[in-house]
Amino acid sequence: MQRFVSQKSLILLLVVVCGLTGCTRQPQAGRASASASDIDCMARAMYFESNRSSRDGMIAVGSVVMNRMQSDDFPNTVCKVVSQKNQFAPGVMTKAMGGQGQTLATASAAAVLAGERHPNIAEARFFHAAWYDANFNNIHYVLTAGGNAFYEKRRPENVTSPNPLPQVEGITG
Repeated sequence: MQRFVSQKSLILLLVVVCGLTGCTRQPQAGRASASASDIDCMARAMYFESNRSSRDGMIAVGSVVMNRMQSDDFPNTVCKVVSQKNQFAPGVMTKAMGGQGQTLATASAAAVLAGERHPNIAEARFFHAAWYDANFNNIHYVLTAGGNAFYEKRRPENVTSPNPLPQVEGITG
């Protein structure tokens, strides 16, 4: 119980600090404060899907979650998107998080939910491990960060970047 309370306290503290210090880069006007549940679900996606030391990769994963929420093809809440079957890492909602990776994921989640987005994600709603060869003709890659290749699905004739891009880090702050 003590550990649960301290995790919730950490999440609340990060949300407050982020709001007070203006750590967001692209605030959304009128956006309500994120709940502790939203921050936890977003942090879980970031923690289990990205290189746990890559803020860029985490912000990119969070940007994909937010893009999915805005799409009619996916659920409209953070937790429903992240817990959607076969979309994120197995056990994303049940495995334990810890260490500096959890701290970075929680802070990154608060930043994304306050409006920050990875500037290279644009409309991307999909990603896979950077090493994976997807070999489809409708994948337009926009970013590789945190061990993942992020992409948009397009009509084949509109794909101008059919191969994963070189890994990029250090764009988000």
